[in-house]
Amino acid sequence: MTETKRATEAAASEVLYAVEDHIATITLNAPERMNTISGPMLNDLARLLVEANQDPQVRCVILTGNGRAFCAGLDLRKTRSEDGLSEASSPTSLDLRNTPPTVMQAMDKPTICAVNGGAAGYGMDTALGCDIRIMAESAKLAAAFVKRGVVPESGGTWFLPRMIGWSKAAELIFTGRTLSARECLDWGLANEVVPDAELMGRARAVAKEIAGNAPLAVQAAKRMMRMGLNETFPDHVHHVYLQLLPLFKTQDMAEGIKAFMEKREPKFEGR
Repeated sequence: MTETKRATEAAASEVLYAVEDHIATITLNAPERMNTISGPMLNDLARLLVEANQDPQVRCVILTGNGRAFCAGLDLRKTRSEDGLSEASSPTSLDLRNTPPTVMQAMDKPTICAVNGGAAGYGMDTALGCDIRIMAESAKLAAAFVKRGVVPESGGTWFLPRMIGWSKAAELIFTGRTLSARECLDWGLANEVVPDAELMGRARAVAKEIAGNAPLAVQAAKRMMRMGLNETFPDHVHHVYLQLLPLFKTQDMAEGIKAFMEKREPKFEGR
């Protein structure tokens, strides 16, 4: 498939979007300020996540950053009060239903965070919001919220206890500690750690493996995993059965069974 690229506004866009081989890559593109998130970036990121989730050609999403940082947090500088999120901004000006963490949590398409460098504050929460995290050797997760007088404002207090248990989450959040990529792997916060130069190649390899499976089934599985976080087992089994019924009628299921019987790789079309 021919690569297609589209900047959100212009060539100097702070969030880039590209689709190739059923994989959407969203790149934070403000390296001069370590990809700290401004107000317009928040809007563009949320919009592009929704676009990727709705595009039938996209089967997996990679989120990464340009430069030496993935994302150093929210852009709080007063000099960028029109574009950023200054301390004078009213919290009621943010519609939390349409912010990237909420949008990402509701996505059915699998998401991979290719953590290319430091991920602090909002950047750390955004990385945690992805389904899979592949980290470069030089990358770090910095839970520095309490050191700045705030709490993990973008999902960290929800993600961390579920990912690593209450005690480890408490240790990380209450100390505001920074973890190296290898420590993240040990703590269960990273799926893999790879040399910096191999990060995007590895992220694309995992995304391509995901994209090669039946997309409707992958998305249904993610939906069931998300629902299962808040369901009893009997309720969950019932919902899984209801999810199976429409999958039984798809061309992809028929293709999957046929490919298995013929001992060949299936060719899924997402229908």
